Amino acid sequence: MNFFRKRYIKKASGRGTRAIAAILLLQVNLALAIAPAAAQQEPQTPAQPAQTVPETPAPATQSTTAAPPSLAQEMKQGQQPLFAPPQPFQVPMPHSHNPLAPYRPSTAPELDLSNSPRLQNLIREGKIYISLHDAIAVAIENNLDLAYFRYNFPIAQTDILRTKAGSPANGVNTAIVQGTQGGFAASSGGGGGSSGSGFSAGNGGIVTSTLGAGTSVSSFDPFLTFQGYVDHTVVQEANQFLNGVPVLKTNTIEVLSNYSQSFPIGTNVSVNYLGQRVTSNTPYNAINPTLYSNFAVTIQQPLLAGFGVATNERFIRIAKRNSQITDLAFKAQVIATVTQVENIYWDLVNAYESEQISERSLGFANKNLSDDQKQLELQAIPAMQVMTDQSAVATAEGNLTVARASLRLNELLMKNALTKVDDATIDEMPVIPLDLKADPDPNADKAIDELISEAEKKRPEVAIYQMQADVQKQALKDINSELLPTLNMYGYYAGAGTAGPTNPDCSLGAQECSTTLPTGFPSMFANTFNYSSPEYRVGMTLAINLRNRQAKADQFRAVLQYRQSQISSEQQQKGIRFDVRNSKFALEQRQANVDAAQKSRDLAQRTFDITKQEQVLGAKSGLDTLNAESALALAESALDAAQTAYEKAKVDIDRAIGETLERTGVSIDDAKSGVVTH
Repeated sequence: MNFFRKRYIKKASGRGTRAIAAILLLQVNLALAIAPAAAQQEPQTPAQPAQTVPETPAPATQSTTAAPPSLAQEMKQGQQPLFAPPQPFQVPMPHSHNPLAPYRPSTAPELDLSNSPRLQNLIREGKIYISLHDAIAVAIENNLDLAYFRYNFPIAQTDILRTKAGSPANGVNTAIVQGTQGGFAASSGGGGGSSGSGFSAGNGGIVTSTLGAGTSVSSFDPFLTFQGYVDHTVVQEANQFLNGVPVLKTNTIEVLSNYSQSFPIGTNVSVNYLGQRVTSNTPYNAINPTLYSNFAVTIQQPLLAGFGVATNERFIRIAKRNSQITDLAFKAQVIATVTQVENIYWDLVNAYESEQISERSLGFANKNLSDDQKQLELQAIPAMQVMTDQSAVATAEGNLTVARASLRLNELLMKNALTKVDDATIDEMPVIPLDLKADPDPNADKAIDELISEAEKKRPEVAIYQMQADVQKQALKDINSELLPTLNMYGYYAGAGTAGPTNPDCSLGAQECSTTLPTGFPSMFANTFNYSSPEYRVGMTLAINLRNRQAKADQFRAVLQYRQSQISSEQQQKGIRFDVRNSKFALEQRQANVDAAQKSRDLAQRTFDITKQEQVLGAKSGLDTLNAESALALAESALDAAQTAYEKAKVDIDRAIGETLERTGVSIDDAKSGVVTH
């Protein structure tokens, strides 16, 4: 009995010693944990996060010696241009010295839907290793949204060519194209214009604009018209005395040509020439056949409505403005596409990190299950503990399955944004992001007023609205010409020539059948232009619409639409200011979330380390360690999500102030050509 009592006391004293040692160790660890926590309470800037994340997928290493190059650096050094760069986008306006070229259809070069070789340069061992700048460069060369918008440049040039002929501009659709899936920002840019219900009160749902309205503009292209015919006429005469024959037969050959052209000042020039040869069986004609030609020049100049270069070249001015607006709209398109690609990239980083966390959690759960199964074999723990471990493994496997599915989706979105067409060789390739964090954004420390001032200078929408306002303002002057009466001055000059041989069948007297007219065509043609039979006239025409309601309504409507454009411009300015403020507040909020998540993750890491040490000492069970690891995984996931949101907030504030291209080093010339040379 005393033996068992001594043994029990000895075991109890051993347990007490281990418990005391565990408590002392816990206090020491807590004391050590307080010191770095207090050090971390010092103010930190957003550019210095509390945790340094190693570049993916290189493992984290801590060494006092020189750090080995990261995977991103190795890939950058190892990249060699394996393929030639693609051909730049170029669709010139058709031009030829061939006189038949204007009457033949033109065609544009065939589409190049092959992916750029730059994407192939990123593939190593069946995987796509891509950095943020690589993603942007490949997107500029391959993204279909940009490829679609590039055709607006030659479309704008066709409008200029069309308006140089005096025709109205068809306009260019400069709306931002976003046909790529994924990566859409939560906040939208501040555009102008009021939101409507989507209904139209026009004729058939079509509402026309008074932009470009005014007096009609004649074609500036010269027109040359030819008309000719051969005619044979037989007429039975009711009174033979009229033509001397019971049946009058006449053969006529006539050629008519006309040349007309208008000029920007409103002047119109028309030149006509008529040539005629008439034969007849009447004996009353002194000459047969009769040759006749007529030449006439008419010059007309409007003096009120339709007068002046400003009125007649308004379509050309609008088309050139549209071309300038297209350039600015393309910059907005590039900003939108680059922003979208950046958001897709950071979503990919988040999905990649989530998979890494899920894999680590599953590995720890499997190891904990294996250790507890060994403990169960020794009957050191209850069977319920192993069942709990098995449940944790099943949960970790489910989380990993979800994380991998999310990663596959984000890889698909990234490859979709970086390719023109599906490529079977890369459809199943994993995409490895090389940049886990972007450089610090200097906009985080700038005041809102400074950011708004930069946005009002750099946002392409500002210049677009300014140009549109200038066009609307000039349209008010152009349409005023339509209110004036029509007063045209014209001058007319004509010359005529007649010739023909003597009619051998002339039944008139000898005197009446004789003629002094020339007999041949050359003499007739010369008389047409030698001022031998001139006609000239100078006159004026005046047309007054006594009520002028249509022109007055159009002119007043133009004024009202200009007022609406002023409201839209103010809405656009307010929208930009709101957009900048919203992006600034979101950036500050995301930074605060990152700081809080970083502290939570550090605390969860310390808790896990202490719990694991206590498990070794016997003060904690495997279940406690498993719960601590689960809490650490949740904290790491929350930190990754907060970091991704913060990176996307930096992307959004760059977009809000118009600095996306500067921050990412994108050249607008490269974007236009579709070949990145920088």
